[in-house]
Amino acid sequence: MSSDDANDEHPPSPIDRAFLTNDPEAGQLILVRHGQQRWPDPETATVGDWVDPPLSELGEKQAAAVAAYLADEPVSVVYSSHLKRAHATGRAVAEAKEVEQVVIEELEEIHLYGGLPPDTRPSDVLGDKVIGGARNRFVLTRRWDSYPHSETSADFRRRVGLAVEGAIADHPGETVVVACHGGVINTYLADLLGLSVDMFYRPVHASVHRIRFKGTVRAIDSLNEQAFLRDQGLLSH
Repeated sequence: MSSDDANDEHPPSPIDRAFLTNDPEAGQLILVRHGQQRWPDPETATVGDWVDPPLSELGEKQAAAVAAYLADEPVSVVYSSHLKRAHATGRAVAEAKEVEQVVIEELEEIHLYGGLPPDTRPSDVLGDKVIGGARNRFVLTRRWDSYPHSETSADFRRRVGLAVEGAIADHPGETVVVACHGGVINTYLADLLGLSVDMFYRPVHASVHRIRFKGTVRAIDSLNEQAFLRDQGLLSH
């Protein structure tokens, strides 16, 4: 037996098993942030205006770009949030791969000011000082609990964790795309990493994030893949 043959038959090391290195039975979860949305006017926008804007013209190009970027991936299914910007991004990937797109409403973004009427502005109800304080508090803590009348960090993590794990449960060993939101990606990964903050990095629009999975193991492969966007002049935050 040659030394190469001996190496090929060597059992996986603990670090191999921890990170699913070269494991042919591992699946791949690809989290995709939606393309850039059409921003509402911050001076007049109500709570409802911020919830579900469609893709901007740039966002549509970004969705097409990420669909092309994933063209060689063996994607089995695409899951997405029902919100327009994530749904359209997921649809671009699903149509390019000719696979089913499945909506999971629990993949939607954090419910900021969800306790306020959708036709009101947060500052009109809470006052500018409270809104300014909440925003400054978020800068300091990077936790969604900073915002009043909003979904709690714990509830958001629970909702997102159940949604993402539900998306991959029926696809062991397969490649699954989840088109969602920056907050969703952050809170899922922060929970995996045991971080107290809800936002620990900033995914760019239409960026790609890869996690290998098998059984109860989740191993992060990459975060914020964006060179394909930069090369086409499509990069935005």
